[in-house]
Amino acid sequence: MAQNVLGRELEPCSYDPLTGWFRDGCCNTDTDDHGVHTVCAVVTAEFLEFSASVGNDLAAPNHRIGFDGLRPGDRWCLCASRWAEAFEAGAAPPVVLEATHARTLEWVSRRDLEAHRFEPAPEGEG
Repeated sequence: MAQNVLGRELEPCSYDPLTGWFRDGCCNTDTDDHGVHTVCAVVTAEFLEFSASVGNDLAAPNHRIGFDGLRPGDRWCLCASRWAEAFEAGAAPPVVLEATHARTLEWVSRRDLEAHRFEPAPEGEG
């Protein structure tokens, strides 16, 4: 079983929207995944704007492939290099460490990921 960046079993990222290189809800990867879709991010409006500005409009629907577009708050398996690029630009979205594949550490330090750890609102808030 694949490991996450915490050294434990990789947890699912999102089933709605359905994400992952294999479209199985997990940020798993293989040698054919040249984009390395391993970072489970909780997308923000700021990140979506950044991504569109560098040529990947994740908010735009693409009905040919059954993609409705992302909205702030959606969880999505991002390319490790894109998350690193967003981090450098000050637009990195929060990361669900438990659902982020260990291979991400080839592009991003655990310290930087932990600094952007997604913390859900306590029950009754949000």
